[in-house]
Amino acid sequence: MKKSFAVLSVLCLLLVAIAAPVAAADKIVVGFAQIGQESGWRDAETESIQSYAAEHKDTIDLKFSDGQQKQENQINAIKNFIDMGVDVIGVAPVVETGWEAVFTEAKEAGIPIILIDRMADVPEDLYATFIGSDFIEEGKNAAIEMARLLDGKGKIVQLEGTVGASAANDRKTGFEEELKNYPDIEIVASQTGDFTRALGKQVMESFLKTYPDIVGVYGHNDDMVLGAIEAIKEAGLKPSVDIKTVSVDGVKGIFEAMAAGEANVTVECNPLLGPQFFETAFKLAAGEEVDKWIKSEEGIYRQETAAEDLPNRKY
Repeated sequence: MKKSFAVLSVLCLLLVAIAAPVAAADKIVVGFAQIGQESGWRDAETESIQSYAAEHKDTIDLKFSDGQQKQENQINAIKNFIDMGVDVIGVAPVVETGWEAVFTEAKEAGIPIILIDRMADVPEDLYATFIGSDFIEEGKNAAIEMARLLDGKGKIVQLEGTVGASAANDRKTGFEEELKNYPDIEIVASQTGDFTRALGKQVMESFLKTYPDIVGVYGHNDDMVLGAIEAIKEAGLKPSVDIKTVSVDGVKGIFEAMAAGEANVTVECNPLLGPQFFETAFKLAAGEEVDKWIKSEEGIYRQETAAEDLPNRKY
């Protein structure tokens, strides 16, 4: 009996030893190079990725890097991920250009790259897929909403995102292309607010002094327009009434502003990409094919329904 028990114990230990590498092999190591913390939208994306990894720590080992709005920091992070030998690299590129060399290094190391929420101007064979929105479509929708608010006429200003960022480039392109259908709406000034509330307020203060007859402001993200709203109020004007607002993202702060009657429209850009990101990472790590563009589902939200929509917002 003792001999049988001893044999059984040895067999069990062997099974555990054999099973352990399999379990370890099921865990993927993913490096993610985030832009930074320039907005509530960005914070929501970071939280979505980090919380999903934490909830699935048995199968995901996340290596996270905050680029602090600097491309060189993101490039260094990607190089570190390559040196670590991670399975997949995710990056939200702070600007579109300047990635080809480091992406080539990742390709040569056999590590697929997932672009998150922003594109990079590189050959398609240097990245596996892009997960995110149609920024040009967002810009077009913003222009349609602005035209509706202004009855097709008036002078407006544009708060642009970070210079060189794909989101800024495309939201500008889509908006200005669509606005050609409304010749009586004129963009009198356009300047970067770098996707931040503080700079959005600062630029809007300057716009108001230089162009006292503007009736609308379009921002490439909500945070800049939230800053602009502060500037409008401090100038003694009523945001959403004297100056209409249209912005992009759909953060909780803009819903609060709409519910308070201080903002008009937000075109949603969904930051909750954690589940899609890791689902795609697992497929790539397993050698599976994925679509080159994985789009997120989004909508358009207006002041009229903001109070009703607000309790359901997750970011």
